Amino acid sequence: MSEANSQGNIKRLDIKHIEALLRSGAVEDCRSVMDEVLDETGFRTLNSLVLRLYVATDIYLAAKAFSEELGITDEEFSVQFGSVDAIEEKLRTVDGTTCYLYEIVEQCIRWRMTNVRGSGVSPVKSAVEYIEQNYMHDDISLTAVAYAVGLSPTYLSALFKRETGQKLSEYLNLVRIRRSKELLSCTSKMIYEVAFEVGFQDYRYFSQIFKKYTGLTPRQFQNSVT
Repeated sequence: MSEANSQGNIKRLDIKHIEALLRSGAVEDCRSVMDEVLDETGFRTLNSLVLRLYVATDIYLAAKAFSEELGITDEEFSVQFGSVDAIEEKLRTVDGTTCYLYEIVEQCIRWRMTNVRGSGVSPVKSAVEYIEQNYMHDDISLTAVAYAVGLSPTYLSALFKRETGQKLSEYLNLVRIRRSKELLSCTSKMIYEVAFEVGFQDYRYFSQIFKKYTGLTPRQFQNSVT
């Protein structure tokens, strides 16, 4: 592969995937996720140090910005990983660069996990608060909630179930149904309007979930309180 072709490939590096990994990924999944992201760029075929530096710098800066959100100082980050201007020595080979990038992202995830545990706020409580504030969005999901509280979806799912006795998806449905009952009881909104307002884009699916949790269809419930 020519350097020109490599340059075209590395421009496809989607730093958003790295940012998502930093915010909600697990250490044990880090290398496989990063391998997928790097392979999309043709990274392992890059013979040019300059091009490896191009990729590594983007990831380094994303990790550094994330670590700052966690309260990690510039000095602490630089002591651990070197300054962005002094990392060239670590990038002499493709394998060396890959291991260096693994190290940075894995450590940031460890910092995040330590930060969550040491904050004094239960991540499950944070997840509950996030759901209460965002249940009306149709794209809310386990992944979205995990991203918001800084845990991997798998870990948050297990933690939520252990602490509440419910799956996160079940809790989300309960919040939505509770709000829909309020709207059906106290407003003149049409049922499809209520469905949309509590986060369901599919009216029929809303009716199925409503009956599952209340034993009544939305119409039956509305008639029973009017």
